[in-house]
Amino acid sequence: MAQTSPENEPEQVSGGHLVAKALRAEGVDTIFTLCGGHIIDIYDGCVDEGIDVIDVRHEQVAAHAADGYSRITGKPGCAVVTAGPGTTDAVTGVANAFRAESPMLLIGGQGALSQHKMGSLQDLPHVDMMNPITKFAATVPHTERVADMVSMAFREAHHGSPGPSFLEIPRDVLDASVPVESARVPAAGGYRASTRQAGDPDAVEKLADLLVKAEKPCILLGSQTWTCRATDSAVKLVRELNVPAFCNGAGRGTLPPADPLHFQLARRYAFQNSDLIIILGTPFDFRMGYGKRLSPEATVVQIDLDYRTVGRNRDVDLGIVGDADAVLTAVAQAASGRADNGAGSRKGWVQELREVETAAYQKRLPRQLSESSPIDPYRLVHEINEFLTEDSIYIGDGGDIVTFSGQVIQPKSPGHWMDPGPLGTLGVGVPFAMAAKHAMPNKEVVCLFGDGALSLTGWDFETMVRFGLPFVGIVGNNSSMNQIRYGQIAKYGEDRGRVGNTLGDVEYSKFAQMLGGYGEEVRDPAEIAPALRRARESGKPSLINVWVDPEVYAPGTMNQTMYK
Repeated sequence: MAQTSPENEPEQVSGGHLVAKALRAEGVDTIFTLCGGHIIDIYDGCVDEGIDVIDVRHEQVAAHAADGYSRITGKPGCAVVTAGPGTTDAVTGVANAFRAESPMLLIGGQGALSQHKMGSLQDLPHVDMMNPITKFAATVPHTERVADMVSMAFREAHHGSPGPSFLEIPRDVLDASVPVESARVPAAGGYRASTRQAGDPDAVEKLADLLVKAEKPCILLGSQTWTCRATDSAVKLVRELNVPAFCNGAGRGTLPPADPLHFQLARRYAFQNSDLIIILGTPFDFRMGYGKRLSPEATVVQIDLDYRTVGRNRDVDLGIVGDADAVLTAVAQAASGRADNGAGSRKGWVQELREVETAAYQKRLPRQLSESSPIDPYRLVHEINEFLTEDSIYIGDGGDIVTFSGQVIQPKSPGHWMDPGPLGTLGVGVPFAMAAKHAMPNKEVVCLFGDGALSLTGWDFETMVRFGLPFVGIVGNNSSMNQIRYGQIAKYGEDRGRVGNTLGDVEYSKFAQMLGGYGEEVRDPAEIAPALRRARESGKPSLINVWVDPEVYAPGTMNQTMYK
C-alpha cells in the first residue's frame, strides 16, 4: 500500500494555536498570564498570531488585568492560567468582573482527558467552581472544538449584560494536533449577533413624554453609559432637555467637571426632591441604598441591559431593557418632535441644584486645602484631582482613602475612571494600571492605593517595570485598614479598635525603588503636588507614599454606608 507523501499530508494545527486564532478573530491582541505546563502551547500560538503575552506574578493579577483591559478598550480581555491553584488564584478576578459586568475570558488548564478522575497533577473541578460567577463555563472536549468553544464563550460574555466566561482546556486537547480543515475556526464578526437592543418603542415614547413634562428631572449615568459607549447620546439628551446629571462608576467623566449640568455633591438632595428620576445602568444595590434613597413621590425610570436588574429591590414606574446608547438616542429623537421639550422651564431647578452643590463644596473646601500634618486625606485627593489632565486615567484601589476620592476626584474625559465595582475588591490597582497603560500607551495612568490594598497585588509593580509601563502611583498610607477599624471602634470601643486591622509603617517609596521604579515619601501637604510632578517626569512606574492621618475617616466610612 502506497504511503502518503509529506506534501500530500493535510496541514495540522494544535489546540494551543487554535486558541490563539480564535482570540485573534475576536480582536484580542494581549493575554495576561502566569505560566504553567498545562498551557504553554497557547503561548506558542500567540507568538505566531502576534498576540502580546504579559506574564505576571500572581494569577489574580492576570484576571484583574483582563477585566481592566476590557473596561478600557471595549474589547474582551483574556487571562490564561494553569490548572488547580492557577485557576483558583484567578477566582477573585473573575468574581470581580462578574459583579462589575465586564466581559472577559479566563482560560484554565486541566489534566489530560486520558487521566480523567485518576488524580492528575493540579486536577480540580474548575467548571463547577466557576459556574456561579460566570455567564458561561465549560470544558473543551476535543481539539477540533477549541476555537469553536472560544467563540462560544465570547458570545455568552457579550450577550445582554456582559460578564466573564471560563474555559477549561485539558492538556492533551491543547497539545494535540488535528487537520486544519476539521477544526472550525469562526470568522471574525461571523458568530455574534448585535446586542444593541433599542428598548420597547412604546416605553421609549413614554419616557420622552415624562421628560418633556417633568419640572424637576435628574438622571444618574451609571457604568453601562461607558460599557455601551453611550457618552455622546447621554450628553446630547442631557443638554437638549436641560436635565441635571450625576455619574457613578465607569460613567464618571461622561460630562466634564465644569459642565453646567454635571453635578456630584447634590445627589442626595436631587433624589429627595426630583419629580422624575432616571437610573441608567446602575442596579438598586447597596450603593443606591437598595433604592430607598429615591423619593417615594418621584416617578422612577430604570434603564438596563439586564431585565433581571430592572425593578429589583424597588418598584419602578417604567423599566426599559436595552443598550444605553440606543435607548438614549431613541428617547432624544422622540422628544425632539415636541413643540416644547420643557428645557426652558427647568432653569430654576438647575439653579437650585447648583446652589446646593456649591454650598457642599464650600463647606468641604477648608479640608481640601488643609495644612495639617499628618495629612488630611481630603488634601491628598484634592491634589490628585488638580493633577489630573484630560488624558489621565484615574484608578482607585482601597477602602477609606478611595471613599474620600469618590467625593472629590473627577475624571476629565469619559472612560477615564476605574474602580473595582460592587464587589469592592482590594488589589485591582496594579493590574488595572497594567492593562490601561498597555492598551493606551499615550494616556497617563494615575492610581491611588490604600496601603492595605497595595499589599495584596503590589509585587506586580515589578511587572510594570519589566514591561516598561510607567504610571503615577500614590499610596494613602495610614498603616491601617481604616474602613474596618472605624467600624470596630464604633461597635466594640476604642480599646478594641486595633484588633486585626493594623499594618506596619512601610516606606513604599523604597519598595518602588528596589523594583526599579521611582519613589518618594511625603509628610508635608505642600510637597504632594511637587512629588506628583516628579513622578510624572520620571517616566517610570512610581509610588508616592503619602502619610495621611489615621484618625480621620471618610463620611461614607463613618456612616458605614458600604454595609447598609
